Amino acid sequence: MAPSQSSFVVIDGDSSPLPLPLPTSSSSSNNATSRNHTSTATTSLSFATTQQQQQQQQQQQQQQQQQQQQQHKGILLLGKWETLLLAYKTLGVVFGGLVTSPLYVYPSMTLINTPTEHDYLAIFSIMFWTLTLIGCLKYCAIALQADDQGEGGTFALYSLLCRNLNIGILSFKPTDSDSRILHSSSHQATAKKTWLSNFFERSIIARRILLFISMLGMCMLIGDGILTPAISVLSAMNGLKAPFPSVRNSFIEALSAVVLIVLFLLQKFGTSRVSFLFSPIMGAWTISTPLVGIYSIIHHYPGIFKALSPHYIVGFFLRNGKEGWRLLCGIVLCITGAEALFADLGHFNARSIQIAFLFTIYPSLVLTYAGQTAYLIRNPNDHEDGFYKFIPKTIYWPIFVIATSAAVVASQSLISATFSIIKQAVVLDYFPRVKVVHTSPRKEGEVYSPEVNYILMVLCVAVILIFGDGKDIGNAFGVVVSLVMLITTILLTLVMIMIWRSPLPLVALFFFIFFTLEGVYVSSVFTKIIEGGWIPFAISIILAIIMFGWFYGRQRKNEYEIIHKVDMESLKLLLSEGSVQRVPGLCFFYTNIEDGVTPVFRHYIKNMRSLHTVTIFTTLRYLMVPMVGAHNRVVIKSLGLKGVYGCVIHYGYAESLSFDKDELVSEVMDSLRMHIENQRCSGNPPCNPVEEEISEFEEAKVGGVVHVRGKTRFHIGKSCGWFDKMMLVFYEVMHGNCRSSLPALGVALQERIEVGMLYEA
Repeated sequence: MAPSQSSFVVIDGDSSPLPLPLPTSSSSSNNATSRNHTSTATTSLSFATTQQQQQQQQQQQQQQQQQQQQQHKGILLLGKWETLLLAYKTLGVVFGGLVTSPLYVYPSMTLINTPTEHDYLAIFSIMFWTLTLIGCLKYCAIALQADDQGEGGTFALYSLLCRNLNIGILSFKPTDSDSRILHSSSHQATAKKTWLSNFFERSIIARRILLFISMLGMCMLIGDGILTPAISVLSAMNGLKAPFPSVRNSFIEALSAVVLIVLFLLQKFGTSRVSFLFSPIMGAWTISTPLVGIYSIIHHYPGIFKALSPHYIVGFFLRNGKEGWRLLCGIVLCITGAEALFADLGHFNARSIQIAFLFTIYPSLVLTYAGQTAYLIRNPNDHEDGFYKFIPKTIYWPIFVIATSAAVVASQSLISATFSIIKQAVVLDYFPRVKVVHTSPRKEGEVYSPEVNYILMVLCVAVILIFGDGKDIGNAFGVVVSLVMLITTILLTLVMIMIWRSPLPLVALFFFIFFTLEGVYVSSVFTKIIEGGWIPFAISIILAIIMFGWFYGRQRKNEYEIIHKVDMESLKLLLSEGSVQRVPGLCFFYTNIEDGVTPVFRHYIKNMRSLHTVTIFTTLRYLMVPMVGAHNRVVIKSLGLKGVYGCVIHYGYAESLSFDKDELVSEVMDSLRMHIENQRCSGNPPCNPVEEEISEFEEAKVGGVVHVRGKTRFHIGKSCGWFDKMMLVFYEVMHGNCRSSLPALGVALQERIEVGMLYEA
């Protein structure tokens, strides 16, 4: 957003927006039509409107919220052809990692003895039932229904739980406007809570464990975004070894690294452009590999589909025992990329993803694995190169080109998912602020982060160059895939119990099937910790430390501000001092406090001894919903002091908080005008006429608008314990190197003032 030429005063208390588990508002419209159905904005610093007005506002909010939810999910006015086109585009973004898994599944398996025909039939049977149960049933039929208003992934599941139930870590007191928005948009809310909901609300330990599990799932998915590009491209490039046996591994690794660098450099163009370019490639792959599979089935083993009988699986484990169990760490890779099917939901919609998976991806994978297995039954010792060996020589090079291109595309699904979950974590204040760019004017879920992109690129290249052995990367990959699936199962179970209120027998059946299946996979991949499996744990531990350190510091800072806040009585006394002068201008004073003002304001007044003629205490509030209604984005109320107002700018985590030149001031003025008019309609006449108050606002704007921001730091004294010292020092290091919250509003440097203050730790 272009900064205003005037100079705002925004004092932030060094606060990032305060996350609340409530739905709220979105960009406010400036025309008279939108004002006709906007609600009275009530913050904690304001009074409520009449009951009749509230009911009318709630009805209007419900209608608009439903429309926005439909628009965000991409299903509004989408005909069948538009949905099919969207399903086609998902091939280039969502399913790349999943559909290219045949490249590395068999090579990743450690087969000590020569497998028998029944062994291969059992392996294919395990693959088929894993794809069917986890892919079709769990993700397609169930997980896609558990979106958080269009957004998917483990962190979206956590925010869905927090939004519908009071189980977030940060305690808060909802404002009136927040409560109405929550009432209108929390479609799952019911009067009576389940026993599990009450347990989580009472137990801080349970809530912390839930947060830890969600963070671990997020960290593991980011690790997936690092390993998927590495193993996919490296496995495809290994196809050069068959026609050119003299090709060295170092050359293949270097070539793979170059391909990945090019891929990451393309990310800045956005998901839509990338998917338009990549979808034809994935379409060619999705069609060609099952055709080769059908040829291999007919040519090598026409009876391969008898393996669909589960008795082959039972016999396999009875014959092989522990070795069969250890083999699961390679077999689990057949479902790799399935989590992206859920995590990339914000880029598309559930219907398009379901159509693409059930009618293209799933049959393609089943036929491809059946063809590979049919070939290996007749050539049991070729499993080390289980993909390229089963390709007929006459079409080897065309398939190699398609495979290499598809491997590049495969990386896209997890890269896009990583951008989405980092964005969610940043706006919910669980991750240091990084730059997030919205790459589509129509889809808020399409985001790109330059810092995250380049960090992923460096880590992907490092994994290839340091751990060039495909089996080591495969072992690491198996750990990520199985753990993320298990965490999603746990969170889905909580959603089914506490939000959906599903019958307990069905919930128990769901949990037993998937927790058992994925738990067996997890137990198997843990045997490969030493052989590369430690890589995702190292990545996840580093990310978890960063997230926890940031969260801990933000929580301590919020606690200090709440304890030392300036309440209304203190504010009146502070401003009544004769030495405090009113100067021309408009000041936006940012605060995170819900029922008061940040202590930075007291520090500012005592040192500056001046206050602008119009001062607006503004809170940037991110709520745990993707989108916020246009009529609720900017809300303002008089605080009972001349020229002093309270303002809340609501913001969902799938939105871009950006304003064009003077747009913020215009929206605040519109909201102020509505506040005065609603005040008059409710039988509480305003102190000043509408025209007079708006005129004062305009004069203050002409006098200069300045953004004043608090720059706070912790003073770590000798009384602090060693844990506090360690975590707060770590937080200060991150805080000093992350982006400010104000540039997101487009405030120019010359229009900002920073007020320093030390908080006693």
